[in-house]
Amino acid sequence: MEDLAIFLSKSLMSWLVIQVCLTLVFIWYLRSSKKNLLPDDQLPKTAVILCLRGADPFLPRCLRSLLNQNYPQYDLKLIVDSHEDPAWKIASETITEQEATNVQISPLRTVRNNCSLKCSSLVQAIHELDDSYKVVALVDADTIVHVNWLRELVSPLSDAKVGATTGYRWYVPTGKYWGSLVRYIGNVSAVVQMFIFQIPWGGTLAMKTEVLRQTELLDKWGQALGEDFMMHNILKKHGLHVKFVPSLLIVNREETDLFKLIDYLKRLILYSRLYHPRWLALVSEAVSSILFPTIVILLILESLLETKWEAAALLLGCYGVYTVGLLLIMLVLELEIQRMVRSNDQAMSIGKPLHVYAKLSAVTIIKMLIGIPLTQWVYGLAMLSSLWISTVTWRGVSYRVQGPWNIRLVEYRPYQWLDQPIDSKVSL
Repeated sequence: MEDLAIFLSKSLMSWLVIQVCLTLVFIWYLRSSKKNLLPDDQLPKTAVILCLRGADPFLPRCLRSLLNQNYPQYDLKLIVDSHEDPAWKIASETITEQEATNVQISPLRTVRNNCSLKCSSLVQAIHELDDSYKVVALVDADTIVHVNWLRELVSPLSDAKVGATTGYRWYVPTGKYWGSLVRYIGNVSAVVQMFIFQIPWGGTLAMKTEVLRQTELLDKWGQALGEDFMMHNILKKHGLHVKFVPSLLIVNREETDLFKLIDYLKRLILYSRLYHPRWLALVSEAVSSILFPTIVILLILESLLETKWEAAALLLGCYGVYTVGLLLIMLVLELEIQRMVRSNDQAMSIGKPLHVYAKLSAVTIIKMLIGIPLTQWVYGLAMLSSLWISTVTWRGVSYRVQGPWNIRLVEYRPYQWLDQPIDSKVSL
């Protein structure tokens, strides 16, 4: 027991040191990155593609922000799952309200049976572009962007070695559901990992059209469950890399409960297993972040029951330091992200301010502390559950997954108003 306690204690402390170092590298990058924005005459004509199925909670704000970009030549291409989709009505009304002329809304004409609906929409939208578009930007419906979003996303593509530019999603630690807090805590770690591994996020992503053709990405998308994780290896084969743009950290205030979160995490873990270029590193991280702390808790209980006070004290002390250390990492990153959001004026969306700044009250901090072990157990449960799933359901659409390039659509129906959640802030 004593030897195991010492081993686990050292393992936890070592993993905490590694996480602190990775966080410091991430913060250093955030603070040291400079904006080198291109002037209007050097910015290429760009197509911004937004694929829609269902009315995401902040869709009107998303559309208004996309239609009011400080960018000389761009068009917004909306691909909606069907005319009867709730998103079609909201998009049409927002376009009319904004009197926008640089937007085109189209239904998904061909539902492919061997890839996801989003990939079907992307393939359709890109095939319909003429040669005047030199850059393609992808965005998700939960993304509310600031006015210079597209300029900041496209400018780094002037470097010939940059294959794609990206931002990342950042949730807030406040909300009425524990699922929202658990998703926030898990995402803090995920953002740092994606930065370290150069993994793009499809919610804010741009590529030159010539790179799309050169890498034959469209062919891959036509066979895949998702569009972004795979891009790292594909670009690397062509001597290109993914550039993360710190000013494009996108704040998301959507909510979720624990049950919906577990379903989401199972899809995400399966998706990672299929396409993540460092899947084994993620498994190793899961062992360090989920298995070791859980074993420590169990050994603490066993030591207390068997009156092994020294072992219990050692394990409890190390677990306390580890948990408080993770809390401090989250707080430091949260304050850093809030600083960046303020400096980029991202909080001011078109129309009424969104009030994106989370108030780190004592109650919120205590909930974050409780949420750390809860997050470990929820993610562990989701990871174990994902090992046996071969069918994925997303917004009423089911896919059978037999390999990264062996995807089959097994159930499809148009999205309806009745499918929308009762709580208007809950993620679909």
